Amino acid sequence: MKDYQELAYVAKEIQKLKQEREAYVAAGRCDTLEEYRRVCGVVQGLNYAENIIQDLVQKMEKSDE
Repeated sequence: MKDYQELAYVAKEIQKLKQEREAYVAAGRCDTLEEYRRVCGVVQGLNYAENIIQDLVQKMEKSDE
């Protein structure tokens, strides 16, 4: 069960980072196209990380059954 708590914490932190970056872009704070691309790349990477964690949780749940 402790593993689930640790993964939940990591997922929560990733979600928080994504929301911060998305709000940054939505507020129009990117001054250049390069900055916009960089922030979008960060969001994309965070999405990948979130998907990996979700897959891991599903595998852990199946192994508990």
